[in-house]
Amino acid sequence: MSREGAVPSKPGREARRALFANRNFRWLLGGGALSMLGDQFTLLALPWLVLKLSGDPLVLGTVLAMLSLPRAVFILIGGALVDRHSPYNVLLLTKYLNAALLGLLAALVWSGAVTLWMIYGLAAAIGVVTAFSFPAGSSILPQALPAQALHAANGVLMGLRQAMVLIGPLLAGGLIAHFGDAASAHPIAAPSSASGLALAFALDAASFAISAWTLWQVQPTVRVNKAAPQPVLRAVGEALGAMWQDHELRALCLYFGAIAFFVGGPLQVALPVLANTQLPGGAVALGQLLAGHGLGALLGMVLAGALPRWRLKTLGLTVLAIDATAGLTFLPFGHISAAWQGVALLAPLGALAGFVQVAVFTWMQRRVPPAMLGRAMSLFMFIFMGLSPVAAAAAGAALRVLTPAALFTASGASLVGIVLLGATLTPIRRITDLPAEAPADAVSA
Repeated sequence: MSREGAVPSKPGREARRALFANRNFRWLLGGGALSMLGDQFTLLALPWLVLKLSGDPLVLGTVLAMLSLPRAVFILIGGALVDRHSPYNVLLLTKYLNAALLGLLAALVWSGAVTLWMIYGLAAAIGVVTAFSFPAGSSILPQALPAQALHAANGVLMGLRQAMVLIGPLLAGGLIAHFGDAASAHPIAAPSSASGLALAFALDAASFAISAWTLWQVQPTVRVNKAAPQPVLRAVGEALGAMWQDHELRALCLYFGAIAFFVGGPLQVALPVLANTQLPGGAVALGQLLAGHGLGALLGMVLAGALPRWRLKTLGLTVLAIDATAGLTFLPFGHISAAWQGVALLAPLGALAGFVQVAVFTWMQRRVPPAMLGRAMSLFMFIFMGLSPVAAAAAGAALRVLTPAALFTASGASLVGIVLLGATLTPIRRITDLPAEAPADAVSA
């Protein structure tokens, strides 16, 4: 192991103590925890509501598409507006809008007046708002915390988000089962039969309202000159051009784009097919596999925050080594015959992915000038959101001619090949944690 290229920092325990002593971080952590938990209530309640109204999986798919497509389409525009108006202001506005939209949905469900066309409209509106909240949320930390605290803060917040992904659905399911007819697949006929669903949406609306109040308490420590007013598409093009000129940033974005396509698709599509066709338990086995991956990701994020200087010489070499390990793990994955075997492979994979996510997000927050950070983070998110449906469709098509085992083997081999190309043909291996020179548009407040 080496600490070459690492950012000098206080010992881990002292750094974490200083982080939790930071007033801004405590407010961001408290509001973020509530909002993340509320999100899980809606993510479970919305599909259940659609199935109660329609009983049609196709309708459910189109509603979820209405939620995700606007997010992918508008996220680059959202990043441009974040840079123009500040992540603080944009994030605050999105919290108010989400609280209003989810409050309206809760009222409609409670009254029994909700219809499918209303759900389509509200899902699309929430998707658009999310396209602005994602880049704003990922850009606010560098303005609220000292640069040396970013890595630990990202580790804590991402780990918390992953914990809510595991805990939230259990709480939401229990709430719906206790207060509403969670077992019925028939259309909602009376408010009493949907009180659990209405309460789930209402709690998410309340979480946005409360987290907006906590955001009010945050006092930015870095003053950033806002991006010059210009047409939105020109602002997006300016950011794309600047990121393309940064050879290391360009290489990393292309690298993760390739991984999102060749690895993300099989995880989305081939994993459920594998659980259904060759594992005892079917859906139960799939749940165990996903839970194993999620727990691993949580552990990796916690370790990333606790060990911010753990590197294999450089950050780039660490990322490449982790992905090579993941590729080798994928090779035998399709040949498992029991859920415990899949968990034993997916949990370490999740831990590796969680560690890389924290490290790379922190690197980008330090690398990109503050006045362009919203657009840069939105582009990075677009790589995964935009490629996700394409990768899923490609994996589904491949499964018509390949077995799940063959697809996982091909995915693992592709990942190892991508790592080799990244190590030999790009500057990724030279990427260090050292921040770029302080930009002229960021000064201490």
